[in-house]
Amino acid sequence: MSLDAAEQVHRQFLAALEGGTARRRSNLGLKDVGLAPERAAALFRSQALSRQLDRLSRKLQARGEGFYTIGSSGHEGNAVLAEVLRTDDMAFLHYRDAAFQIHRAHRVPGENPAWDMLLSFTASADDPISGGRHKVLGSKRLFIPPQTSTIASHVPKAVGTAFSIGIARRMGFGDTVLAKDGVVLCSFGDASANHSTALGAINTACWAAFQGTPMPIIFLCEDNGIGISTRTPPGWIEANFSGRAGLHYVACDGSDLVDTMRAAREAECIARRQRRPVFLHMKTVRLYGHAGNDVQLSYRTKDEVRAEEERDPLLASAALLIEEGVMSAAEVRAEYDAIEAALGRQVELAISRPKLPDAAAVMASIVPPRREGVERPLASAQDRTALFADDAAAMDKPQHMAKLISWAMADLLLQYPNAIVCGEDVGPKGGVYAATQKLHTRFGSARVINTLLDEQAILGLAIGAAHNGLLPLPEIQFLAYVHNAEDQIRGEAATLSFFSDGQFTNPMVVRIAGLPYQKGFGGHFHNDNSLAVFRDIPGVVLAVPSNGRDAVAMLRECVRLAHEEGRVVVFVEPIALYMTRDLHEPGDGLWSSVYQPPGIKGDEGEIAFGEIGVAGEGTDLAIVTYGNGFYLSLQAQKLLAEQGVAVRVIDLRWLGPVNDDAVIDAVTPCARVLVVDECRITGGQNEALMALMAERAPDKHAARMAATDSFIPLARAATHTLPSRDGIVAKVLEMVGR
Repeated sequence: MSLDAAEQVHRQFLAALEGGTARRRSNLGLKDVGLAPERAAALFRSQALSRQLDRLSRKLQARGEGFYTIGSSGHEGNAVLAEVLRTDDMAFLHYRDAAFQIHRAHRVPGENPAWDMLLSFTASADDPISGGRHKVLGSKRLFIPPQTSTIASHVPKAVGTAFSIGIARRMGFGDTVLAKDGVVLCSFGDASANHSTALGAINTACWAAFQGTPMPIIFLCEDNGIGISTRTPPGWIEANFSGRAGLHYVACDGSDLVDTMRAAREAECIARRQRRPVFLHMKTVRLYGHAGNDVQLSYRTKDEVRAEEERDPLLASAALLIEEGVMSAAEVRAEYDAIEAALGRQVELAISRPKLPDAAAVMASIVPPRREGVERPLASAQDRTALFADDAAAMDKPQHMAKLISWAMADLLLQYPNAIVCGEDVGPKGGVYAATQKLHTRFGSARVINTLLDEQAILGLAIGAAHNGLLPLPEIQFLAYVHNAEDQIRGEAATLSFFSDGQFTNPMVVRIAGLPYQKGFGGHFHNDNSLAVFRDIPGVVLAVPSNGRDAVAMLRECVRLAHEEGRVVVFVEPIALYMTRDLHEPGDGLWSSVYQPPGIKGDEGEIAFGEIGVAGEGTDLAIVTYGNGFYLSLQAQKLLAEQGVAVRVIDLRWLGPVNDDAVIDAVTPCARVLVVDECRITGGQNEALMALMAERAPDKHAARMAATDSFIPLARAATHTLPSRDGIVAKVLEMVGR
């Protein structure tokens, strides 16, 4: 049995039909839950197709033609949720939910779930969801975004999606993906229910619901009692979730089609009518082990495995149909065999379908396809005058970066009616550094959302809101805070276009206050000088402005990239420069700017994606830098000029990806290049820039000055490990032989 668990379960199913030993799981009948016989038969067919696909996936792996064997056998009860929910209710699915997708597909004309899944199994480029990039459940037409998560990292965005339904309604924004009375389904296993990501997301839903916020979500916990080989203590899930404030708990036997129908209808009613979160605890079994190479008998006894097999939901569904007179045992067997035969014919065709031919084809969906005809017009002069009435006098005077960002954010919310701001303290307080000042007063709590203090919740809200047609502008209060939630960007937002062949996107601009040089407030949680977490994520745009004028222009370009091109953008704002007004001398005002309203063309008002900045025309040496480094390098430039050294300073602005061609063009007139990087020497931008010089400009004398590999302390010691103005001057003089 341990050598082929799938075949063992298959033979037991056939033997029970042949011997008439199959038994239903309870005394509940179809009439008790109002389930029509033909719908019960349809549910069985979906469950049977899911089971036969699991069997086939293992045979394909043995032939070297299939590459994924984490199956749904034992979890087929989730098909009932596809019967109860509407086909336009968005579903974020556990990887054992093939029966759900199959059954939903059977309810939508023109769908062929068997063929689609075979293309996915065989990694065909014709796979309609991932284009051959991964075996994932998902479908644009079926409102099922693809998931690759095994650790419940999809739960925060499911909560965000549910939350966005009510937010969109309060905003008066009608062009949403989901209906106003829509419900979100989010399924996961009992092992994943212990993960901090899931616990945090469920807590967020409860926190919101406890305050009366609409949260129409069903958390479907498919409890098979084990995660790979780690057991879940009996009673653990119920004990943890049955008494949570704000959360309605329902339990059912997932092997019993009728009992599951009873619970699913209760869950759907609570979520849809009362707009409350529901925890649907569906007890299931895992019939084959975790995956194809997992032998359960290495950590379970034979008696335990047999007891699980006796709870086979497919066998229980067959027994129910037979006892209720919907189908005979012979008809059940004939249906089961016909599905197997049809799959056997189709799979040979699926195997022959084309695969992704090269790296370019694999990478084609990393950057989403640009949407046409979605450009947003600028707000009218009258609307802007009304919006900024109380700031009119100040807007004619030079301001620091934080003030300019707050005005830019207001203009963007005015121009984009689907845009929302969310994060810790972004509301009435206006953010820790006043970068969202007055937004809450001007646009209200539906569009400027104070979240609980959980970065996973903030990013999950943003990702989920984007699924519903909103344009999220989340704020992470400090750069160091993003690390406990970075997988929401890496594993969820950035991969969605890739794994959906560009069909789903997560347009968003994540604003993050960060980088070093704070002396009076910090330590390493506030003075974080590492951007490495973003630089290696394919498709993510990383922008770092150095001054207020650039921040305004770049922020507008970032929002355009998100709205028109579906991009995930990270916008890092240097904290140490937020309030800076002067460059060389106190009172010179050279680091403050007058606010430029939207629509101004050319250098004064626009900075295109990838466009670098160049200060000076010196040819003795080029400094390549960004953020605080640009500020310090301009100070050094003046001192060097006084000593007869002519330096040009290049502001990268866009660090992900760096515009290599523009950088090379800018340094071409110079024989020497100094890279100044406020991030650490290991893992910082300096590594890639030095490699670029070695590969594209080997004739130049290139050197780097970066932060040391240290965390940043508090007070005066905060800058000891960082590049400085005087350090830059000394290094340049050394390089030019002075």
